[in-house]
Amino acid sequence: MPDITTLSPAAPWVELRSTESDWTNADSKVLGTLLSHMHLVRAFEETVIELAMEGLVHGPAHSSIGQEGGAAGALAFLRTTDQINGSHRGHHHFLSKALAHVAPGGFDPTADIGAATQALLQKALAEILGLAQGFCRGRGGSMHLRWDEAGVLGTNAIVGGGVPLAAGAAWAHRHAGTDNVAVTFFGDGAVNIGSVLETMNLAAAWSLPLCFFIENNQYAVSTHINEVTAEPRLSARGQAFNIPGWKVDGMDPLAVHLAMQQALSHMRAGKGPVIIEADVYRFFHQNGGYPGSAFGYRSKEEEAAWRARDPLEHLGERMKALELLTDDQIKALRSRAQQAMSLAVQALTEVDPSSATGKRRIQPALWPEPGFRDVGLRGDASELNGLRTEEEATFKGVLQDRKFIDVVADVMDRRMQTDPGVVVLGEDVHRLKGGTNGATRGLKDKYPDRVLGTPISENAFAGLGGGLAMDGRYKPVIEFMYPDFMWVAADQVFNQIGKARHMFGGDIDMPLVLRSKVAMGTGYGSQHSMDPAGIFATSPGWRIVAPSTPFDYVGLMNAALQLKDPVLVIEHVDLYASTGPAPVDDLDYLTPFGKAVVRRTGNDLTVLTYLSMPQHVLEAVEMTGVDAEVIDLRWLDRASLDWETVEASIRKTNNVLIVEQGALGTSYGGWLADELQRRCFDWLDQPIQRVTGGEASPSISKVLERAACARTEEVIEGLQRVMAGQGRPLTSYRSDLVRSN
Repeated sequence: MPDITTLSPAAPWVELRSTESDWTNADSKVLGTLLSHMHLVRAFEETVIELAMEGLVHGPAHSSIGQEGGAAGALAFLRTTDQINGSHRGHHHFLSKALAHVAPGGFDPTADIGAATQALLQKALAEILGLAQGFCRGRGGSMHLRWDEAGVLGTNAIVGGGVPLAAGAAWAHRHAGTDNVAVTFFGDGAVNIGSVLETMNLAAAWSLPLCFFIENNQYAVSTHINEVTAEPRLSARGQAFNIPGWKVDGMDPLAVHLAMQQALSHMRAGKGPVIIEADVYRFFHQNGGYPGSAFGYRSKEEEAAWRARDPLEHLGERMKALELLTDDQIKALRSRAQQAMSLAVQALTEVDPSSATGKRRIQPALWPEPGFRDVGLRGDASELNGLRTEEEATFKGVLQDRKFIDVVADVMDRRMQTDPGVVVLGEDVHRLKGGTNGATRGLKDKYPDRVLGTPISENAFAGLGGGLAMDGRYKPVIEFMYPDFMWVAADQVFNQIGKARHMFGGDIDMPLVLRSKVAMGTGYGSQHSMDPAGIFATSPGWRIVAPSTPFDYVGLMNAALQLKDPVLVIEHVDLYASTGPAPVDDLDYLTPFGKAVVRRTGNDLTVLTYLSMPQHVLEAVEMTGVDAEVIDLRWLDRASLDWETVEASIRKTNNVLIVEQGALGTSYGGWLADELQRRCFDWLDQPIQRVTGGEASPSISKVLERAACARTEEVIEGLQRVMAGQGRPLTSYRSDLVRSN
């Protein structure tokens, strides 16, 4: 018979209910503020639904009617310096946090709506309608609401997608030595998302002041919670990560407020994250103005039972019983909130002159200009103006032959020494004498609180880095051990980090560097060998640099860390062990922004390449005797690429060969060839030729891996194709010059 010991979770997990004593002793200003928040949110949401039913809301209208108690109870008394983010159903989160900002002393439910509150309601409604005066200039709409000044990091259309970003805000608060906190809102559907659970683990491991606020409204669109989990008490998730949890009735705003006050005391004391689960109910369908019963997944009886527990009615009745408000005063509060929304609608709409029935339309002058479409997709790089730049050919300092990987570590050391905002994070970056390749050698010893060895949780730590970038005080440098791992964190990399600046209005900074290495030739197979350039080049918001020499690495990394955009810095294992001229002491220059370098001048054709391939190209050119102009692109994204140098070369040679090492399917050259065909069609004597690896990813077998990658021999074949297209076929070349592949 085995000896069995019952184990108990380490973290407390409680259900909190308000008592008669709580109501009797409640501060009247607290109750009045909660009621005012809820009535303002309710009137706002009713207006949004009304406009949506008229066809004036383009896109979704995820109303929070019925769920106001959770948002008001949690947020009405947060500081402006506390930060929140939320989900696609986030109007109530945004408004309650913003109302706490414009009226930090709370609300008197008998007082008139102030000018600041009126302006907030109109600007928020304008955003949902997609208008230029909105908080995100019309780009965010219903699902992407951000007001940094009020501590709203941004609501999020990806279920669970904002949770890792909030962890970045929490880390920033803790590292800055404040007792500010972050609160991230999500629903019952997001509880089963990997990024949410990854972030819970990370926040607990690092004791971050982060509140995971679960609005359990029972349904993910139409799927009931009992269909998707065996433990519908969702705050139980915290027990796995040693996170204390509170389960509370979200239809009781005082109970939510009391739970949040306890949670805030825990977080502000530096004790780490918390979970609050509020049981709430959305009175309408996932989107629009019809009840869920109209779609068959809820019964009218269920809906009626929850409506009978309306948080506005519940709090109003309690305040009447306590003789804090009369019925007429509550009705007057609702009327003032509705009138405020009527004024907001009047400011944004007008009667459509073409309508015989008096139908409303958006005032045409309020739409964003179409020319605003791409503005703010990335910054203008003006932050680099006036900074010192250097090229190896004209560098006046002392250069020595140095190993590439040593330069990688040294330049990061220099930047961390001069900029206390640089934070390095990734798997094993704090161990193994600088990670798996030595790129972070010595940094943990010198900067122990800014070199963060992470769990194997790419979604969580990539998103945390995104949150640090949005915070503005830090410059995160995220290392992905291999580029293939970006697929694990694709939501954070592409949907969140890459789109944030543009999505939230075009005027926020996202200073973030993502480092990764191409490992073709190392025998690590198809899931550790990709070149990510082609994927990132077609993903909005990212800049890309690809250093091919130690000297250029210094300047390109320094430029990447100065830019206020997310920058992918691609490295290559073939280069790590190579040596080349590089400075020993002077590590403060930049490579000129958006400038390629011509590695060889020529007249027969233009060869465009990057990363580890310039040396293979130069070798192939020497072997064949082709008079090629070899351009090392260095900057690869559309906005940063040196079109001037490339197009000048094409006008001279009239032939193009694009050379890259990686797989055909994720090829960078496919995008670049298409762009050049459009830009330079009149100058081309033949279609643009390309050298890539195979269609398949590299395999483990040494023979198959070599067959999947482009090197010198494949470049020679590419040169032969181009010269044959000119009617000048190459009949021989010097095979004795081929270096070891």
